[in-house]
Amino acid sequence: MALDPKFVGRAYGPFTYEIGREKLREFSLILGGSVPSAGTFGEPPEHVSPLLYSQEAAQAGPYGDVIAFPSFAVVFAIRPFSAAIADPELGVDRVRLVHGEQELEFLGVMRPGDVLTTTGSITELYRKAGMDFLVVTTETRNAKGEPVVRGVWTAVIRPA
Repeated sequence: MALDPKFVGRAYGPFTYEIGREKLREFSLILGGSVPSAGTFGEPPEHVSPLLYSQEAAQAGPYGDVIAFPSFAVVFAIRPFSAAIADPELGVDRVRLVHGEQELEFLGVMRPGDVLTTTGSITELYRKAGMDFLVVTTETRNAKGEPVVRGVWTAVIRPA
């Protein structure tokens, strides 16, 4: 069943997320193969900047504190996309859904304690090669109202 284009423009959010210092540190450690939640702490890979996990190094750096690894944004910025694919009125068959694509544009630095608000809307619904495509565009702003991340998330729903 094709997705109804009347849902283009449907908005989701706002969703709020507060960045925690330990979450940022754990994310950096995970990149090195550690599993912090299981107690297996290790060291981040050499190519990962200490500005992303070491408070001491970060305080001496240009931002004055630990900053988030860019892909950490997925943790909070995906929420409107997730809400769209779970929207019962839209009727997405999640069993047939595959992740098509995501694009993130980084507009600001993410720091511990930042309270971020993400909103999004369906910007495209189309059919191609017998499959439905759902595109959700999101924007995340900090407490000052400054844009931090913009995202474009695409789902492909395969035919039955």
